[in-house]
Amino acid sequence: MSQPSAPDHASPSDPTPYAGLTPDAVIDALVAAGLDPDGRLQPLNSYENRVFQVGLADGGMAVAKFYRPGRWSDAQILEEHRFALDLADADVPAVAPLTLHAPEHGPRAELLGEPATLAVWQATDIDTATEAPARHRYSVSPRRGGRAPELDDPDVLQWLGRLMARLHAVGRRQPFEHRPTLSVDQLGRSAWRWLREHGDLPEPQRAVWLAAAEQALDTAQAVFDRVPDLRLGRVHGDCHLGNVLWTPDQGPHFVDLDDACNGPAVQDLWMLLGGHRRERQPALYALMDGYESIAEFDWREWTLVEALRTLRLVHHSAWLARRWHDPAFPSAFPWFGQAMYWQQQADQLRQQIELMQQDLEHPGFG
Repeated sequence: MSQPSAPDHASPSDPTPYAGLTPDAVIDALVAAGLDPDGRLQPLNSYENRVFQVGLADGGMAVAKFYRPGRWSDAQILEEHRFALDLADADVPAVAPLTLHAPEHGPRAELLGEPATLAVWQATDIDTATEAPARHRYSVSPRRGGRAPELDDPDVLQWLGRLMARLHAVGRRQPFEHRPTLSVDQLGRSAWRWLREHGDLPEPQRAVWLAAAEQALDTAQAVFDRVPDLRLGRVHGDCHLGNVLWTPDQGPHFVDLDDACNGPAVQDLWMLLGGHRRERQPALYALMDGYESIAEFDWREWTLVEALRTLRLVHHSAWLARRWHDPAFPSAFPWFGQAMYWQQQADQLRQQIELMQQDLEHPGFG
């Protein structure tokens, strides 16, 4: 869930950007990008974007992803696609977008990228913010299923470590030029400032949360300052268990590079480990056994885990608040925004402050 960026072509003020994205509009957009859908269309679980499983006339299946207006620019989306294609070229199992082709007859979408992986479709529905025809940006990828990996199995963790090392080896070949670089300010303080200025937080929890979050972010910055000269590269950025899928015959593969950014390698590793520091040590060492069989790792990065967790907590609260006018959010997150939510978040941030202070006083690994 990265910080929304300045758009190339978007109406970020529209609170319901997908209101006109009907099944017919999805099918029309796919046809305009050279696909041959057979009418089967299943919405998949996605809140930031809109994602559909699509049946094709040849009997196959694909996944169409319609990007939220105002979040990423065209250049940023194409960098995400380039990273996925680079991984595929290096035989790193990651789902990459398909190359799109203009149809011979009928309306055609604007196709962007080399190869063309991003389509822009001027739909017939009206953008409520501009009162102009809506402009949908989308990509299509192969459908790849799977389940979450079994993280209590050391062999699985070693496999994941090797896979992560291969992903990061590709990521370090060149940095992103247009996508963000992970930092306390980019992921945390920008979210804090937005909530201070625009968030509808109830009192007295508003003052309590803002104070706790500000102290937590200052402490996170102190932790980052203790690890100078971090080696940054292109990373997945949101490598939770929903984005690493496992199949019995092929093992793990990556999906959803929507949050890819420049960052340290540990950003893609820490979410795979649960529990407190001592509890996660065995899993950490199994994961790193696999990683270091492929590539070197700067073990100082493990001292960043609680700081990274803190950034994610603050950013997630801002993400929910930013998207609250999207009808999908209140039904999916009914507990958000209540006084109890903000009090619990403040309490959790105080716990993070204690953990990060321990990292500052007694640096350790994981």
